Amino acid sequence: MEKQRYISPYTDFGFKYIFGSELNKEYLISFLNALFNGRHVIKDVTYRNTEHLDGGLYSRRAIFDVYCTTDKGDYIIVEMQNVDQDYFLDRMVYYSTFPIREQAKRGDWDFNLSHVYTIGILNFVFNNDNDEPHHEAKLIDVATHEVFFDKLTYITIELPKFNKDHTQLVTLYDKWLFVLRNLSKLMKKPPELQEKVFSSLFRHAEIDRMKPEKRMEYDKAMTAYNDINNSNKKKYREGMEKGKAEGHKEEKLDIARNMKQKGMDTKTIADITGLTAKEIKNL
Repeated sequence: MEKQRYISPYTDFGFKYIFGSELNKEYLISFLNALFNGRHVIKDVTYRNTEHLDGGLYSRRAIFDVYCTTDKGDYIIVEMQNVDQDYFLDRMVYYSTFPIREQAKRGDWDFNLSHVYTIGILNFVFNNDNDEPHHEAKLIDVATHEVFFDKLTYITIELPKFNKDHTQLVTLYDKWLFVLRNLSKLMKKPPELQEKVFSSLFRHAEIDRMKPEKRMEYDKAMTAYNDINNSNKKKYREGMEKGKAEGHKEEKLDIARNMKQKGMDTKTIADITGLTAKEIKNL
């Protein structure tokens, strides 16, 4: 097995190591501009505190991977999510409430809000309706399907759906999705990633260049990531095996039901199907 040369963005540490540093904000700016594809042009970002309390009676803590404001005053949350979980979209909506409330001003205020973008980069598939990895949602008018409120945007990127290899990369956005999905598997920068930002990123992402304390943090993050990944694979295998077993049992019950309707005795049915007398009686 080849030694891993570059860090994995799938880990919390790796994602923040690439996108969460003031010293390397060029990576975040490049990624966001690629994502918005000219609709918004970001020249600078200011990192904000990633840890927040909701202020409710039972205050819950929300910790974002990356939280920033742009030079135009827009608020952006970027999250890397490795594991599918119940109510993931609810969580995205919940996260978006923090930058909304943060804009409230004391005294007279006209409620004019800046744009809020909540971006989820997903290492799983949650939308099976189409094969596109990129999804964008806003509040719309149900009757007209026109955008009702354009200052609140939710973007999800399903990385497993992005299957282009390095020879098929055309846009800067393609290149960023390729890097996010494949960085830890590569041993060198593909020639198609000719932009300066990628040359800088590949140097920054080299594991052997890390300071010892950062390397320890990364190793711990990778151990946690692998533990979760292996656990999910085990659950998936167990689920498949359970499904097969349940399907096989249902097949036996169908056979026994037909045999019983044809007047065969319980013992004979049990001998043939392996079902218990009680199971056959309850058919």
